[in-house]
Amino acid sequence: MRFRLEYALAWCVVKAIGMLPRPLARAVGIVLGQLLYVLHGKLRRVGMRNLALAFPDKGKNERRRIVRGVFTSLGRQFAEVCLFPHYTPENVSQVVIYDGFENFDRASQLGKGVLFLTGHLGGWELSAFAHSLNGHPLRFVMRPLDNPYLDRLVRHYRTLHGNIPILKDDPVRELLRAMKEGATVGILIDTNMLPPHGIFVDFFGIPAATASGLARIALRTDAAVVPGFTLWDPVLRKYRLRFDPPVKLVHTNDNDADIVANTQLFTKVVEDFVRRYPDQWLWVHRRWKTRPPGQPPLY
Repeated sequence: MRFRLEYALAWCVVKAIGMLPRPLARAVGIVLGQLLYVLHGKLRRVGMRNLALAFPDKGKNERRRIVRGVFTSLGRQFAEVCLFPHYTPENVSQVVIYDGFENFDRASQLGKGVLFLTGHLGGWELSAFAHSLNGHPLRFVMRPLDNPYLDRLVRHYRTLHGNIPILKDDPVRELLRAMKEGATVGILIDTNMLPPHGIFVDFFGIPAATASGLARIALRTDAAVVPGFTLWDPVLRKYRLRFDPPVKLVHTNDNDADIVANTQLFTKVVEDFVRRYPDQWLWVHRRWKTRPPGQPPLY
């Protein structure tokens, strides 16, 4: 019953915002985000704790400003997701524009597949969606939501234009198949992992349990790893879907060491973007929850 009620409420909110003009929808989304900031003390505390760990030199007021900005970013993105059914190839550029598309295009033409290295930064839900509308549907690794009704709704929106989900529980076979077919797969690598799926690499100088699958697949298939982030541009009042040149992988004769080295390399790419756009990253996630053996909890 709880799952059905959650779904009914979410469906009503999504449909109501989706009927609004985009400027008004964004404004409503941001208001909802700020309301969540005010009401959800636990998320605020997680965000402040994370920022204290990552930016010990920043004052409390600056950290609070960043956390508040995170909720603005989340609210804005939520509004855009509600508007997904209204996106078309003709109007998507009013919301998302490319920056560095040639980096993706060259990597794609190699025919070995593209691994889209990304994280929970800016409008990550818009990345795959806008890319598919521009004629480049991709596959994305995801964990099903606990609520099956909400999961069905979210999956429907994400796959409106040909994107294909790969379930996070056991993605290796599907990832290998995708690379063999020369497809593109989006992988977010900036969430906390549980043993045995994560390895520890530094994120803001602190060991963080990180998914190693991206490095394993890249080393095994020689697919291009292209960083891609959808960032809010306050001047244009649009998102930029930015692609950087492929990451040059570390290759030695030690595969296990290469997996660690490349996972660290990918994590550093994410960190560099987060440093540049701190109020657009998901600080309210307990990124350092899993600790190396013998280390005390950070939360």
